[in-house]
Amino acid sequence: MADFVRRRVRVASLSVLVAVTVLFMAACGSGDEEDYAASQTHDEHDSAPAAVVAGEHSETGLEGKKLFAANCTQCHGENAMGTNQGPPLVHVIYEPGHHGNASFVIAVARGVRAHHWDFGNMPAIPELSIDEINQVICYVRELQLANEIIDEIPAATRC
Repeated sequence: MADFVRRRVRVASLSVLVAVTVLFMAACGSGDEEDYAASQTHDEHDSAPAAVVAGEHSETGLEGKKLFAANCTQCHGENAMGTNQGPPLVHVIYEPGHHGNASFVIAVARGVRAHHWDFGNMPAIPELSIDEINQVICYVRELQLANEIIDEIPAATRC
C-alpha cells in the first residue's frame, strides 16, 4: 500500500512539474528574429525601443538590476528592452500613470493575463519577496527615467 501511495505522489509531482513547465514556456513563448520583430509592435502604441540607455542607478536600483537579470531578463530582455518572449518595460505603456508600481507587484506576485502584447500570460515569480520586487521596480523606473519615458521617479517608488 505504501508503494502505491509513493507512486501516486511521484506521478502527481511530475504532473505538477510538467504543468508548470508548459505554463512557463507558453508565457515566455519562443521564436526567431522575425517573430521578435513582429512581437515588438502593437497597433495601439509605438514599437519597442531599438536600444536602451542603461543610465545611472541607485544602490536599490543596482540590487534590482541583479534580481531582474536573474528573474526577468529571459522574457523582458537586457535592460528591459523586450525579447520575442516578453514586452519591453522601457516603454510608455509601462509608465506610472498607466502601470503603477502596484501593477508590477501584482504581475510578479500573481502573474498577469496578456493585455497589451501578444506574448501570452505572464506567470507569477513566487521566488521574489515584496522587498525584492520593489528593488526590481526601482531598477525599471530608473531605466525609464534614463530613457525619457518618465520625467522623475514616482514618490511611491522605493529607490
